[in-house]
Amino acid sequence: MVYSSRRDLEQLCSGVFTGLGLPRQEAEDSAKILVSADARGIRSHGVARIKRYVDGIRAGHIRGGIRPTVLRETPVSLVLDAEGGMGLSLSKQSMEKVIDMAAGHGIGLCSIRNSNHFGIAGYYAEIAARRDMIGIAMTNTAALGVPTFAREAMFGTNPIAFAVPGMGKDLFSLDMATTTVTRGKIEVAAREGKPIPPGWAVGPDGLATVDAARLLEDMLYKRGGGLLPLGGEGSAGAGYKGYGLAVMVDILCAVSSGGVFGGAVMDSEMTSARVCHFFMALRIDLFRDPEDFKRDISRMLGELRSLKPAEGARRVYYAGLLEQEAQARCEHEGVPLTDEVWKTLSETAAALGVPVPPPLAVKDSSVGQV
Repeated sequence: MVYSSRRDLEQLCSGVFTGLGLPRQEAEDSAKILVSADARGIRSHGVARIKRYVDGIRAGHIRGGIRPTVLRETPVSLVLDAEGGMGLSLSKQSMEKVIDMAAGHGIGLCSIRNSNHFGIAGYYAEIAARRDMIGIAMTNTAALGVPTFAREAMFGTNPIAFAVPGMGKDLFSLDMATTTVTRGKIEVAAREGKPIPPGWAVGPDGLATVDAARLLEDMLYKRGGGLLPLGGEGSAGAGYKGYGLAVMVDILCAVSSGGVFGGAVMDSEMTSARVCHFFMALRIDLFRDPEDFKRDISRMLGELRSLKPAEGARRVYYAGLLEQEAQARCEHEGVPLTDEVWKTLSETAAALGVPVPPPLAVKDSSVGQV
């Protein structure tokens, strides 16, 4: 593993993006969002994806410096056509607009079509939470998920994020795919030459598969098979619930904005699909005094932390706690990257004339992934 300071890693990624022609602020915002995933331990959505961004920008599929087209606007809502802009920075800007709407009117909503991959959904929901609001963020993705009782993909991993503040640094931050796992975790397994656990995905025959590399290829070329919905195969584990949530995300993100949904959302070998997003912020004082609300959230989180763990388990967690602890460690130890990811990033940066700072440390160890 290679450990880099968060600031150095952000500057390196930002340099890559500006080297490809993105405006400085757009490049900096995009870099911070990407690195935040690695800092939280979510390696599947972090710097490892830099090559797909680079390929997409070079191919013209991802466009820098784009000003989205406003399709519809009210004091509390906004519908945008992203025109193929950088999904990371555009989503940050859009969430901030939603927060401004909520600050004035109590609620803000935004749906966006024709955008690109936006990283981790939780990043955007937490922007609202840090402004004493309830934050929600969603995106559809390339069709990788197989509906209950089907054998071909028809919806994306379609993540949902929900974040609320407690007192001080307390934060409840749910960021979940509506499939059993994300494609990023399949990519991690393929890079490391490891099989995936049974129950994560099915092959073209609709039966369980553990071959990560073959699964990625089958999904890319639409041969059938894909990721299972949250809850797993069939109805015994209530996989139809994850399936239903995935369709809900598609409706809020894509149908509401007039964008592409379902099986029509497809990746290419070069880059990720054009996708749609949905953001919402709610001012807490619509419901009650914000300080009272935050005190109760902290009390709830404290009660969850204090639960007696099951035999063999070390602790009881709540959504976002592991990621928050990982970020705190990164402030002292640096952000961990695999040797392969660091090599790809360094070579990409060097080819663009971007200086590569030395890492803080190189360790012969593995770091668990959230």
